[in-house]
Amino acid sequence: MDLGSALSIASSGLNGIEYQYSVVSQNVANSSTTGYASESASVTSAVAGNQGTGVRIGKTVVNVSPFLQSSLYTQNAKVSALTSSSNSLAAVESVQGSTSATSGDTQTLSDELGNVQSALTSLTSTPLDSSAQTAVITAATSLTDTIHTLASTYTQQRQTAENTIVSTVSTINQNLTQIGQLSKQIMGLQAVGSDTSSLENSRLEVMNDLSSELGVKFTETSKGDMIVTTEDGTQLPTRPDQIGLSNNTQTLPSNTWPLSATNGGTASTTITDSMYYKAGDPANSPIAGITVADGTTNTSTTDITSHLTSGTLGANITLRDTTYPTMQAQLDSFSATLINRFNNAGMSLFTNGTNTAQSYDTTKTTPDGIVGLSSAISVSDSYATTPSQLAPDGSISTITKVLSTTFGTSSDDVDDGGTLSAPTTGLGPSGTLQTGYSGTQGLVALATSLTSAQGAVIGTASTNLTYATAVQTTINTKVTNVSGVNVNNEMSKIVALQNAYTANAKIISSVQTMFSALLNAIN
Repeated sequence: MDLGSALSIASSGLNGIEYQYSVVSQNVANSSTTGYASESASVTSAVAGNQGTGVRIGKTVVNVSPFLQSSLYTQNAKVSALTSSSNSLAAVESVQGSTSATSGDTQTLSDELGNVQSALTSLTSTPLDSSAQTAVITAATSLTDTIHTLASTYTQQRQTAENTIVSTVSTINQNLTQIGQLSKQIMGLQAVGSDTSSLENSRLEVMNDLSSELGVKFTETSKGDMIVTTEDGTQLPTRPDQIGLSNNTQTLPSNTWPLSATNGGTASTTITDSMYYKAGDPANSPIAGITVADGTTNTSTTDITSHLTSGTLGANITLRDTTYPTMQAQLDSFSATLINRFNNAGMSLFTNGTNTAQSYDTTKTTPDGIVGLSSAISVSDSYATTPSQLAPDGSISTITKVLSTTFGTSSDDVDDGGTLSAPTTGLGPSGTLQTGYSGTQGLVALATSLTSAQGAVIGTASTNLTYATAVQTTINTKVTNVSGVNVNNEMSKIVALQNAYTANAKIISSVQTMFSALLNAIN
């Protein structure tokens, strides 16, 4: 081998070592970056005429298992959804009380209702005692206060869900269009055979973030583009050209395209009890659906709210449109039954807060119906002002009837041909909600069923979160084994590269010395 060949081989070796150093340093620098996949340098021997001529630098390999990565994305969405649900429902749990505690020890509906019952029972012994009369009014007021607190909590958390939906859609848009921009760069570099590992890793990091916001699937094309769809296959474009439009129609990355969660604006809607989302019917749906650019025209969109599941977005859609409206409907049903059964016994202790008689239509707002009644229910002004009306002239006949029928459990007391049963279906302004439990129960049992049903929703979310997090940890470990950066291994590579660098440097130094000696000899 001549000196020129030796110098060429050693020089290419140094170039290969420099390249490998850059890959190792990239791995170490990103060892704690979420979503980063370790990279492997690709260096092979260069051979010409059965003789080694140095080393050849290839494309850097990103260490990814598509199957494991897909499983992790799916689990990320589940954990984020359950985390959002649990965090939101914790607010309800804090004001709801517990049915497992000793009766009277908490402020559950059944406890508050029991206090009214106890105060009325005490009043039968001393009907003319003003303090006993006031005790009934106090207990009744405490019950309505508890109902108001629950109703207010549902509304507040529903509003928080709506606000989160709008902000999350903005984040999803940013992530989608970042993926689109990175994919465009990757396709351009792949077309000319250039290395794309850094861009691929940047895209993986964004994909990881997106998987927590929404349940999505990723499919990479042969040209390097990334197709993003919802879990049921609905495409979420990352660039206009993916849906047949010119990329000039949008400035990317964007937080307002391709999804929209508002009716033409950027702010979230102020939620009221009478509002609900209904797909394809804007006239009855003041709560905006989530739309996606569909490529028909530059401005045309399609409502895909029902396709957006799991992740932070999916969870908050469910909280806003199903979970809290159902809880509100359960409480409205209870409030209507409370007023109805007291009225039926001849004691109009509870009212809707107006001078208009309460209607029991399940889809209209109070007083024309029961929607929102739990926010309006109050103790009658006449009883609150004159508690002696509870036992006029010391008569306890009405009180006795209330205790025996209003709090009764016989079919005549809880149903009476349907006139006294609690509404259980066709609830809410949409008429699609139901309580999930029997309406032909005593008042105390109804209150307990309501608390138990909502407690079950809270408990299920918490339990499922624990399980889902454990599964996520397991998958994460498997992904790390394939894609994670092992800093110890990377440092071992550095030692080996240092030794290789020293050897190649010595060859170059020796060749330089030989060339100098040769030149001196010639001179």
